[in-house]
Amino acid sequence: MNSPKLFSPLQLRELKLRNRIAMPPMCQYSAIDGMAGDWHLVHYGSRAAQGLGLMIVEATAIEPRGRISPHDLGLWKDEQIEPLRKVVAFVKAQGPAIGVQLAHAGRKASGARPWEGGAQLSPSQGGWECVAPSAIPFKEGELSPRALSKAELGDIVGAFVAAARRALSAGFDLVEIHAAHGYLLHQFLSPLSNRRDDEYGGSFANRSRLLLEVVEAIRKVWPADKPLFVRLSATDWAAGGWDVPECVALSGILKERGVDLIDASSAGLIATQKVIVGPGYQVPFAQAIRAGAGLPTAAVGLITEAAQAEAILEEGKADLVLLGRELLRNPGWPAQALRELGAESFDGRPSEGDTSLRSAASTGYGRGLAPQYLRSLREMSR
Repeated sequence: MNSPKLFSPLQLRELKLRNRIAMPPMCQYSAIDGMAGDWHLVHYGSRAAQGLGLMIVEATAIEPRGRISPHDLGLWKDEQIEPLRKVVAFVKAQGPAIGVQLAHAGRKASGARPWEGGAQLSPSQGGWECVAPSAIPFKEGELSPRALSKAELGDIVGAFVAAARRALSAGFDLVEIHAAHGYLLHQFLSPLSNRRDDEYGGSFANRSRLLLEVVEAIRKVWPADKPLFVRLSATDWAAGGWDVPECVALSGILKERGVDLIDASSAGLIATQKVIVGPGYQVPFAQAIRAGAGLPTAAVGLITEAAQAEAILEEGKADLVLLGRELLRNPGWPAQALRELGAESFDGRPSEGDTSLRSAASTGYGRGLAPQYLRSLREMSR
């Protein structure tokens, strides 16, 4: 048997991920009043049972107007803690660590669900007023958001902190701050969406200010032994927008402020972006940040094959591999990768040679997979 890096542990502060396969945040648009329900328990629970090292719960709004749609998860009130605690407890019982992405959609809030067209909803359609760094809509034809006042920015920081406290109460192992994909914190970073003339606009330092304030405030209340991630769009894929050099520079500052890993994605800021898509197309961003900022990174974006994921790690391009759509299509991908790469277990430790189903749950081949699914690793079993 081999010892692929994909199935080796990753230490982040006091949190030890059993392997380097992770599921990134993917909105389910299935909450009621921000509350997790049966869908979330089944969606996250079924994938947790199949060998992941980490999963990060979808964009979870810090306040109602920060929702992408009326059906987003939330952590803006205490009543939302208990339903998520149930999901967290089940996921942890299967072996993976679990985090939550805290988010505010800014000018991209108040939309219908994708399968309902995704269009911006007016207040008369059940939507609400959107806010942003500047009164610039995401795309032509949408209502202009209202520019946030300086006083309101303090409220935004406070809402992120309150949501982080609730995440801790729910039992999450880590928090990821969403500063990518054209949502509020990304809107402040990019000169294409931020035209402010105060200390939150203009220069790189000013455009980065709000994110840094959020990071510093959360780090004060988030336990020192628990990791803090930030998801960044490394580029807007548009002339004059946020770019890789700025992203690398910001990542270095985030490292100094207590961030433990950058989840390196891209795009989402403007409707006219020109993204060049292909297998692993965002991996170079993770590699650049890792090399330039000296910070662990997660790679994401059309990573579909076990050998591809292994090469990303072996070549030092990232420390963690995120599979999004592939895990929606194939929840058993970790077991498939285990077989293809010739690994022995989902936690990197060698087996004791016994390949029986009875021993596999604790010491044998395939340890780390839910015992109900161990037969998936064998060609034949009774």
